Amino acid sequence: MTLEICIDRIESGLAAVAGGANRLEVCSALEIGGLTPSSGLLAECCELPDVSVMAMIRPRGGDFCYSNREAEVMVRDIVAAREIGVDGIVIGALTSALAVDRGVCQRLLDAAGPVDVIFHRAFDLVADPFEALDELQGLGIRRLLTSGQRATAIEGIDLIRQLVDRSGDLAVMAGAGVDSEIVPELLQVGVREIHSSASSEESVTPSAFAADFGGRQRVTCREKVRKLRVALDS
Repeated sequence: MTLEICIDRIESGLAAVAGGANRLEVCSALEIGGLTPSSGLLAECCELPDVSVMAMIRPRGGDFCYSNREAEVMVRDIVAAREIGVDGIVIGALTSALAVDRGVCQRLLDAAGPVDVIFHRAFDLVADPFEALDELQGLGIRRLLTSGQRATAIEGIDLIRQLVDRSGDLAVMAGAGVDSEIVPELLQVGVREIHSSASSEESVTPSAFAADFGGRQRVTCREKVRKLRVALDS
């Protein structure tokens, strides 16, 4: 049973490892769904013990339809992440018709080489999830992160069940709104990998600067991670 925690700062990585995470999805800007992280954050996470590190590869916010030049940016980011020593990458690219963009995905897969690849929640925007699943399998992608095309995984559990039934060797990982209370329901439909931020909102040190930026931040909570780990293991 794999527990993946998405993080965008080293303190969250430390909390995730302490709570029992198997894998980190390392990002920047989680508040907009995650962007490509800095090389420094990736390097620090790669030094953490007993955890796999996946690098988000997403050059900007907004949609997942990328130009040739944006695809080249992602290729360069993948090469840099591999040089740092990540265990895998997290990608997603769609056409304007909301289908998997095989051309862009293949370029990214070629750059990834032997490292693991996860297709992220761009999948939750595709027009035909079963056709998209077949495309991912044809590309050789090993993991898919999805909420079942709903706001939360528990709302999308019926589609998640169908995807698991059709997924073959591709692992379907459930994410979005996942906490320890809903893990048993996800396991019952065959999910064996869970994705969560396991975060809580904390106040930052009061200052005029902090006040200008809201004065609060979301960070991974070790206790929430631990509860997820217990729910998976039980």
